[in-house]
Amino acid sequence: MDEVEVSTVIHVPPAEAYDFIVDFPRYADYSEYLREVRRDGDGSPGTRYALKFSWWKLTYTAHTKVVDADPPERLDWRVIRNIDADGHWRVEGAADEAPEDVETASRVSLRIEYDPGSVNAGSIDLPRFVSLSWVVEKVKPLIQKEAERVVERIVADIEGQPREVDLTVHTRPDAI
Repeated sequence: MDEVEVSTVIHVPPAEAYDFIVDFPRYADYSEYLREVRRDGDGSPGTRYALKFSWWKLTYTAHTKVVDADPPERLDWRVIRNIDADGHWRVEGAADEAPEDVETASRVSLRIEYDPGSVNAGSIDLPRFVSLSWVVEKVKPLIQKEAERVVERIVADIEGQPREVDLTVHTRPDAI
């Protein structure tokens, strides 16, 4: 399994950060590759999403499901078709990490684990003469950049204005 985790401190209380994260359909506004989000449910466990991504000449719909929630601290999800992948959002109080002029803060982390070898070739309509292994190698670094971009844009939206965001990125040594 490959993994990437992106975290940062945002200047809102944990409950407010969590409520923002649960509103997943809004993510299409933050992502360069996510074109559409369809939701069946209210964001709690059992909610299913169809996430339509588009990159290069490829379009792929990821089908995910919220598998567990512990508001306002954690939201777990898993991809339910075509690839072995899961992850979670974690929110922790981080008042000690806030600047002096900020009353409250939260550390928000997005963790994604996936097995690139589990991609079902039949689920992706590949252009002629393009191999699935080539696509997987090209997409792996995009996953990290996309995670970073989403977190940065969420911070700007939730705080009401853009600012320089200090991101911490962790990857498994053999990943990405």
